[in-house]
Amino acid sequence: MTPLLEKAVARVTQLSEPDQDVIAALIMEELASEERWARAFADSAEALSALAREALSEHKAGKTQPLDLDAP
Repeated sequence: MTPLLEKAVARVTQLSEPDQDVIAALIMEELASEERWARAFADSAEALSALAREALSEHKAGKTQPLDLDAP
């Protein structure tokens, strides 16, 4: 366990049980969210690669234009 996580756990243990459960639920939801994002990106890797190849091909063929961040 990292020092920062140890410090956080030490602080959480000082809270009431209901408050500890709230923190635990938040952590569990965050971990589940991270797992969902990781799966979504892993599942889309080939599609993203295909899109990147297509974009590079269009750029090399002169079918793209520079992005103007100042344009309305």
